[in-house]
Amino acid sequence: MHAAAEAVWQQVAPQLPGFSVEVLASVDSTNTELMRRARAGQHDPVLLVALEQTAGRGRMGRAWHSAPGDSLTFSLGLPLEPADWSGLSLAIGLAAAQAVHPAIRIKWPNDLWADGRKLAGILVETASIAGSRARYVVAGIGINIAPRPADPSFTIQPVGLRELDPALDAERALRLVAPRVVAAMQAFERHGFAPLQAAYAERDALAGRGVRLSDGTAGEAHGVDGTGALLVHTAAGLKAVTSSEVSVRPA
Repeated sequence: MHAAAEAVWQQVAPQLPGFSVEVLASVDSTNTELMRRARAGQHDPVLLVALEQTAGRGRMGRAWHSAPGDSLTFSLGLPLEPADWSGLSLAIGLAAAQAVHPAIRIKWPNDLWADGRKLAGILVETASIAGSRARYVVAGIGINIAPRPADPSFTIQPVGLRELDPALDAERALRLVAPRVVAAMQAFERHGFAPLQAAYAERDALAGRGVRLSDGTAGEAHGVDGTGALLVHTAAGLKAVTSSEVSVRPA
């Protein structure tokens, strides 16, 4: 993994001054660690890769556990000051999907799917920077690498990256994904989500599918708007779903 980390640093550092890459044998959560550092005043751009996570976190507090070799878990931290924060997780997910495989789709707002199964999750958190309008953004990504056994307790079954391409191990995935995500976050700061709307539509896992929101509302997904809000046609009309705390499942 250290060779892959060095390759990422060589590619990213010229475009991101002060950028560093760290590989940890084990950590509770790469996102938690970078948020701890941010609260302590450390706001340098960094890629933190964990060979093992003991207390990984997903969206809405869900656990994400990883063992060495079974998955790729990393977090990117850097200061950003976009005019509008809407759609950042979609921009990150799109960059990761485009970097890895044409079969990968994005399930709004922050999962990657392949063949209707969950391949990866994305967790974006921010911390304030004293004396600055920018915020320190921590974007965590966890990608299943090894095939995962079916689990009847899961609504959506997992899929491993090697099931799409046996050559895609964790090191190869890191080399592909991390530089694209850094570039996507920098581009998002300048231009927001709107320029990505068409590209997102090409990989939208929910478009045209029946969905049910966590408040019980049912409808049909009709893509996203220029801010990244999910458009759902319900019995009451077209609804723009914007909250990252709303769970959306295929009906």
